[in-house]
Amino acid sequence: TIKTSTKTSPLLFPILFNLIIGMSNQIASIDPNVDPYGYLGIIPNTDGSITRSQIPHRPFFTTIPDYDSSIFIKDLVINPIKDTWARIIIPREVLNSENKLPLVVYFHGGGFVMAITIDTPILQKFCATLAVEIPAIIVSVDYRYAPQNRLPAAYDDCVESLYWIKNTHNELLKKYADFSKCFLLGTSSGGNIAYHVGLRVAGVSEYLKPLEIKGLILYHSLFGGNERTKSELRLARDKMLPFNVSDIMWELGLPIGSDRNHPYCNPMVEIQSNENLFDQVKIQGWKILIIDCDGDPLIDRQIEFSKMLKAKGVQVVDCFSEGGFHGCEYFDGVKLKELTLVVKEFLRGN
Repeated sequence: TIKTSTKTSPLLFPILFNLIIGMSNQIASIDPNVDPYGYLGIIPNTDGSITRSQIPHRPFFTTIPDYDSSIFIKDLVINPIKDTWARIIIPREVLNSENKLPLVVYFHGGGFVMAITIDTPILQKFCATLAVEIPAIIVSVDYRYAPQNRLPAAYDDCVESLYWIKNTHNELLKKYADFSKCFLLGTSSGGNIAYHVGLRVAGVSEYLKPLEIKGLILYHSLFGGNERTKSELRLARDKMLPFNVSDIMWELGLPIGSDRNHPYCNPMVEIQSNENLFDQVKIQGWKILIIDCDGDPLIDRQIEFSKMLKAKGVQVVDCFSEGGFHGCEYFDGVKLKELTLVVKEFLRGN
């Protein structure tokens, strides 16, 4: 059992910072095959606890930062007790318009454990690009991390964020966001969150109004299982998501005592055992966009997942590309533009 320590190390945040923005030739500055804990910004202690990177100070912008004049942002607290918050990202051009834009609620990645916030530069660039190019209003949600808060804590926080949006008194969202066209988007572990949050709220749509979810966008979703897939074996020593890193993430993220066939990790288990799992998804008319590339160790799981959803009668749009790597659009501007076009087309069709 891995326990959590409240100790923090000022030396760890630069490691994580280098990991997040210091990509060179598409290889992280820390090789996860050599130092998986350093890659994750975590130090395992001899007593079974961990010391993790200190999450950087949250700036809570109320006006546009100097580094991007194409957007307007505002930070708001969701739950002060849980220390959860959200960043609203609005294309600056819409501020002089009467038109409302689709609302995209975004759940970031990090394997449930990495000390990343929605203010991380690559996440900010990702969301800003989506907001401007689609265009859409983005609400980027920050949730609690494992192992201090193991799953389903992240699911709970992100469900709470939807009710927070529904009940918001924030004039920016009320004026510029079209609550009748809401989509849940997640990257990596955020894709996992978007899927599980979607299942939770599909049957309570009446309680979320005026917020109306139209679909899910699952981008390089972090799923797993006890048995390794062919793509996981082929990319066992991948530079972004090798065996040892995903193993640590799931060990720290899942409820204590769970294996990798827990439904939080392996959605196929619940899909195969519950014939009615997607009844409400189909009643709501949701579509699910699944995005991945064959350079991602998780590609085989995405393909199997897509086929199973289609077999269950769910409306699925899948986009599987060649090359790339897990989360490559974070680091490649061309690929990010391509991803934006795919998401834009999906939103237009719903």
